[in-house]
Amino acid sequence: VQLVESGGGLVQGGGSLRLSCAASGSIFNINSMGWYRQGPGTQRDMVATITSDETTNYADHVKGRATISRDKASNTMYLQMDSLKPEDTAVYYCHADILTAYMLNAEYWGQGTQVTVSS
Repeated sequence: VQLVESGGGLVQGGGSLRLSCAASGSIFNINSMGWYRQGPGTQRDMVATITSDETTNYADHVKGRATISRDKASNTMYLQMDSLKPEDTAVYYCHADILTAYMLNAEYWGQGTQVTVSS
């Protein structure tokens, strides 16, 4: 199983970005997915999560500015972030709780995508 993020980059403060995470491999079902971020010298923190029934949860620092969604048909998750601030600068990681085709449940992480917001 592989998770591949895309969509990061450099954006001006107040701008928007849309991150994508595509899951591939021997997947039977994806239980939940989420976005996490890790800034310089900080721990990895949750940004937003979405369950299989599309229940969403957001960290306080992105509420009202971020929208998480998923396309079950393509095993892809998205994070739309608006009104970006310099403090949103971080490496954003995709996470998924997956039941594989071998009926094994495991957690997976993507390699991360850098988001840099200039002031």
